[in-house]
Amino acid sequence: MIRSRSRIRHILFVTTILTSPVALSPLTVTPAHALFGFGDIVFDPSNYAENVLQAARALEQINNQIQSLQNEAQMLINQARNLASLPYSSLQQIQQSVQRTQQLLGEAQRIAFDVQQIDQIFSQQYADMDLTASDQDLIDLARERWGNTVGALQDAMRVQAGVVGNIETQRAELSALVGESQGATGALQATQAGNQILALQAQQLADLTAMLAANGRADALSAAEQAAAAEQGREQRRRFLEPGAGYQPGSARMFPGSN
Repeated sequence: MIRSRSRIRHILFVTTILTSPVALSPLTVTPAHALFGFGDIVFDPSNYAENVLQAARALEQINNQIQSLQNEAQMLINQARNLASLPYSSLQQIQQSVQRTQQLLGEAQRIAFDVQQIDQIFSQQYADMDLTASDQDLIDLARERWGNTVGALQDAMRVQAGVVGNIETQRAELSALVGESQGATGALQATQAGNQILALQAQQLADLTAMLAANGRADALSAAEQAAAAEQGREQRRRFLEPGAGYQPGSARMFPGSN
């Protein structure tokens, strides 16, 4: 950029010199037989015509040089515009929106978005029913599964609220970037504005992905709870219907003190 400006100043300096008045060369001395005079003034028509022609040619060359220098100066100015960077950046706002969404996902209750933790909890609470577990243990497990489902539904709603909160920021940034793109002075500024718009779209896709993940987690836990509840219900029904020792007859007294 500095080199282009220096070159422009040099060209303008040369242009100023070339556009200054040009002194014509002195008249060439011609033989006496080609001269005619008026009193003390001697005039040579052929010499005068030749000098005028040379002056016209010199002036035409100077004009061509000036035009060439002006074209080169304009070319350098256009190059400087094309190399100018976009004075606006939405990177910070986009990063903040992404961080807010990531924070909401990281605050997932009970079961986080972690493969190992999911496998561990599912093996403990959603696996095959333990037939040796007590009734109280079965009730406690059912409460844990219900808590997981309710927590996942709340997490999904919090992520949805965060995504909706990012919409206004995205709208303002998109409006600013479109304005910068339309007012770009060169190719670089237009390209940078377009790249930032693509980054904003990527952030919107990230929000959409996070919301789908949160909703899918809630749906999966709800379905797992229903499956585990159905299995637990079968076991509890079996225990209720299992035949016991039956009735055993014994002696009884109708009235106290009677034999």
